[in-house]
Amino acid sequence: MTRVLSVASECVPLVKTGGLADVAGALPGALAALGDDVKTLLPGYRAVMNKVKKPRVVSKFENFFGGNARLLAAKVTNLDLLILDAPHLYDRDGSIYLGPDGNDWPDNPERFAALSYAAAVVAEEGAGKWRPDIVHGHDWQAGFVPEYLQKLQDKTTKTPFVFTIHNVAFHGNTSADRLASLRLSDWRFNADHFEFWGQISALKAGLTGADRINTVSETYAEELMTPQFGMGMEGVLRARASDLSGIVNGIDTDVWNPATDPEIKAFKTPKGKSPNKTALRKEFGLDKAPGPLCVLISRLTHQKGIDLILDALPALLHRGGQLALLGSGDTQLEVALLERAAQEPNLAVKIGYDEALSHRMMAGGDAVLVPSRFEPCGLTQLYGLRYGTVPLVALTGGLSDTVINASPAALTQGVATGVQFNPITADALANAFIRLSDLYAAAETWEKLQKNAMKQPVGWETSAAAYSALYESVLKD
Repeated sequence: MTRVLSVASECVPLVKTGGLADVAGALPGALAALGDDVKTLLPGYRAVMNKVKKPRVVSKFENFFGGNARLLAAKVTNLDLLILDAPHLYDRDGSIYLGPDGNDWPDNPERFAALSYAAAVVAEEGAGKWRPDIVHGHDWQAGFVPEYLQKLQDKTTKTPFVFTIHNVAFHGNTSADRLASLRLSDWRFNADHFEFWGQISALKAGLTGADRINTVSETYAEELMTPQFGMGMEGVLRARASDLSGIVNGIDTDVWNPATDPEIKAFKTPKGKSPNKTALRKEFGLDKAPGPLCVLISRLTHQKGIDLILDALPALLHRGGQLALLGSGDTQLEVALLERAAQEPNLAVKIGYDEALSHRMMAGGDAVLVPSRFEPCGLTQLYGLRYGTVPLVALTGGLSDTVINASPAALTQGVATGVQFNPITADALANAFIRLSDLYAAAETWEKLQKNAMKQPVGWETSAAAYSALYESVLKD
C-alpha cells in the first residue's frame, strides 16, 4: 500500500472548472480499489467549505501567506480530504481562479504557493498520524511543492514528488520581486530551477523538481517536447524526457452510464438511443433530418477549434446533418455561433454550461465533435464512446490515443470507433463531415461503429494501475 497526498486546485464533486477536477475526484477511488491510500489536499474555497460537514482540525498555521490558516480533515462521498482553510486566500466572490471582473486574482501566486507549502508541511510533519509516502501534484498550482520540500526536508528524508501536466499552456508565472512573499529561495532563481525568462514559473518549478513527470496521454507526452505544443517548456521537458510518460485519463463510469443515467431514457445498445435523439431534437428545436445529429459540448475557444466548425459546417448541413451545441467562452465565437444558428435551421446553439443537458446530448447525439487544435487527453470523446455517440476528433494528443479511426483497414477488421481528421484545418474537418455522413448512411457499418465504441474500456481501472505502478517505481528508485 502506498500513501499518496494528491494536491489539486479543484476536485469533483466539490469544485470544477475543467477536466482536472474530474481526474482529481475519480483517481483516488480507483487507486483505493488497488490498495493505495490517497488523501486529496484542496484549497478551502467558499464552495468547498459549504459542502464539508463537521471537519476536524489537524493543524494550524500562523502568518501563513498573509493570514492565519488551518488544515482540516473531512470526508465527502468516497474522498478523504485535507482542506487548507485560509479565508484570506480563498473565501471570496468570483470563481476559484478569477475575480468578479473576469481577471486572474492578483494574489493567485500566493494562493497556490500556500497550497503547495501546506503539502510540503504534510509531507514533513504528517496530518495527524498519517504521513504520505509520495506527493502527487497536478498542474502549476502544485508546482512549488518540490521547492518547499527542499526547504523543509533534508536529502535523506525528502518525500518523492510526481507531477502531472494536464495542460502545459498555463505556467503560473509571476514577477521576480515576489520571491520573498512566495517563500522561495533566491539562490534557486535560475534556469536550472524556476526562473523562466526573468519571471518565477510555478510550472517550471514542478517540471525541474519532480522525481517523475507524467501527462494525460502518451501522444501528448511526445507532443510536449516539440515547439508546436510545448508552450515554451519543450526544452525543459526534453531534458527530462527519461522521466516523462503518458497515462491516459479515464471517466467515472458510474456517473456516465447509459444503462443507469437518471437524466436520460436508459439504454444498453445503440438502438436504445432513438428516444433520446427524438427528445434532444425537441429540446433544441430541431426538425427530423436524414443525416447524423452531431453534438458539441465545449469551451468556446480557439484551442477547441470552434472557428473550424463555423467554416466547415456547410459540409455537414449539405449532407442532411445537424449540430446541437452547448458551450460558453470567447464572446466573439458565442456571437458568431448564435448569428449562424439564426440563419441555419439545422444548427441549434445554447450558450452556457449545463451538466444534465450534456448527459442528454451524449445520449441523443449520433456523433460528438472534438476538433481541438491540441488536447492533452480529452474526456468528451470518452463520454461519447460510452454512450455510442461516435467521436469525430482531431488527430492530436489524447484524441489520437483513444479513438480508432474508421479507415478502410479498421473498418475491414471491425475495430473502428470513430473518425479522425488531420491536418487540423477547416478543409480537413469538412472532409471528415463528409466521411461521417457517408458512414452514417451505411446503417450496418454505423451500428458496428456504435457497438465498438460502447465496448471500449474508458474507466479508470487501467490508468489507476499505471499510476500505482508509477508510484512504486519512484519509491523503489
